[in-house]
Amino acid sequence: MFSSEKQLEALNKITSTTEKLTQTQIEYWTLYSHMNTWGFKVILLMFIIPLIALYFLIDRRKMLLLGFYGMNIHVWFSYINISGIRQGLFSYPFELIPFIPGNLALDATLIPVLFMLVYQWTINHRKNFYIYTIALSLVLSFIFKPLLVHFGFFVLHKGMNYFYLFVLYCVIFLFSKLITTVFLKMQNTRPTTI
Repeated sequence: MFSSEKQLEALNKITSTTEKLTQTQIEYWTLYSHMNTWGFKVILLMFIIPLIALYFLIDRRKMLLLGFYGMNIHVWFSYINISGIRQGLFSYPFELIPFIPGNLALDATLIPVLFMLVYQWTINHRKNFYIYTIALSLVLSFIFKPLLVHFGFFVLHKGMNYFYLFVLYCVIFLFSKLITTVFLKMQNTRPTTI
């Protein structure tokens, strides 16, 4: 139950504003980011190519582990992306689907696949996961994102900068690795019975 009529009124206002925002996003997409734009085609390639690469490059013996880690990267990256967009810290001028905030190509495929492949490489070659994943985060933050900005695929607002993006990438991969490690340990231990 709602605690007051004002609470219900405030919730209805949020719902109405959200609907209007979604309609505005669809209108923007229809005008500037639709399927016939060059930006849409580049984003579509950024969505498809990593999936094809993953299909051929993933170590099938470690597929569940890598997939679990990649799904963690995807989830946390999506949450941070949505939060950053809602706070007006950054925006994506081109999107695959207008009513999904963020950039589906980056959230769901490109970034998770890159982190998965680095994780796989460090496991298979017994290299330090943290050093190579920090290196990937540096490349994404200080080379890839500036390229996206230069070509108009990413816009920074309100003082957001590449160093903050680097910190966010590090938080995402550290948290994803922690969750993966916890699940691996749980898998290898028997629960105590009461």
